[in-house]
Amino acid sequence: MLLWIAFSLMTGAAILAVLWPLRTGAAGPAASTAEADLAVYRDQLAEIERDRAAGLIAPAEGEAARTEVARRILRATAERASEGEASGEGRRRRVVAVVALLGVPLLAGGLYLSLGSPLYPPQPLAQRLEAQPNPSDIAILIRKVESHLEANPNDGRGYEVVAPIYARIGRLDDAARAWANAIRLLGPSAQRETGLGEALTAQAGGVVTAEAKAAFEAALAADPQDPKAQYFLGLAAEQDGQKEQAAARWSALVAQSPPDAPWLGLLREALARIGAPVPVAAGPGPGAADVAAAESLTPEQREAMVRGMVERLEARLAQQGDDIEGWLRLMRAWTVLGQQDKAKTAAGQARTHFASDTAALGRIDALARELGLES
Repeated sequence: MLLWIAFSLMTGAAILAVLWPLRTGAAGPAASTAEADLAVYRDQLAEIERDRAAGLIAPAEGEAARTEVARRILRATAERASEGEASGEGRRRRVVAVVALLGVPLLAGGLYLSLGSPLYPPQPLAQRLEAQPNPSDIAILIRKVESHLEANPNDGRGYEVVAPIYARIGRLDDAARAWANAIRLLGPSAQRETGLGEALTAQAGGVVTAEAKAAFEAALAADPQDPKAQYFLGLAAEQDGQKEQAAARWSALVAQSPPDAPWLGLLREALARIGAPVPVAAGPGPGAADVAAAESLTPEQREAMVRGMVERLEARLAQQGDDIEGWLRLMRAWTVLGQQDKAKTAAGQARTHFASDTAALGRIDALARELGLES
């Protein structure tokens, strides 16, 4: 409350300081000065006439002096007239000033009390930079990381944190530079190399440049299953006119991807763009097309087809081992194919993945007993 009283007194003092010069009669001194000038000029005219009559000045000089004084009288008269006209305008200005100086603070105060938060504490920028930032306040987060990196230029983890944020907000040059620094300080990895490649590709307007291609190849060397690197290397092949190579890379990626992989839609569009057939992604079981094809196969071909599907499931679980249903299907599939050793191996790998999940371990043990894998 004391703070609001202080603000009110300060506002009143400011208004009074502005309104005081606008009080009635403020234009009087200027008007009286004009009247005094006119009186002086009239006396000068009378004196010039006396000097001419007495022969103290030549007629030509007297006429010139009289003309000059007359000119000054005209100017003073015009100034007095304009001051008279301005007096009415001045009154109007004073009225407007009073309304503005009183009405605007009152209106602003009313709006602030109804729409603002007068009891909310102040939030200066310096304190927000020092405080824990709100995750939604990206600008503050970036500024904190940048300040940290200015003081610690060899913190590779800081560059790795800010690089994808730069890319998301469109600061592509900064993103590429941050990824390059992260690789330099922390060493190459699939994630860092693909991040650098994506930033460089976005910089070039979607063209996979030679530098970006080298980054994706380095990512694939670190992780041969990295989907981003495989996709962008296929895009590089397409842009180089090597559509068959692009189709082969994208088709292989579709075949090894789980059915719910978020990049499958992009891959299908890319394959359709170059006129290549779209293969079926690896899934938990055969699709309608697989069943239709299997009906026309010999028993040996059908068994090979099923074995290929089981092997794809096994490869997927080796990369994404948190799918308990997938492990149970794999144990059953190897048992049906007569591969008891592989079924036991799958059960052991599943137990390893779910060592801390009691419910999952119970399901694995129950199925192993059912399939006779406990001996």
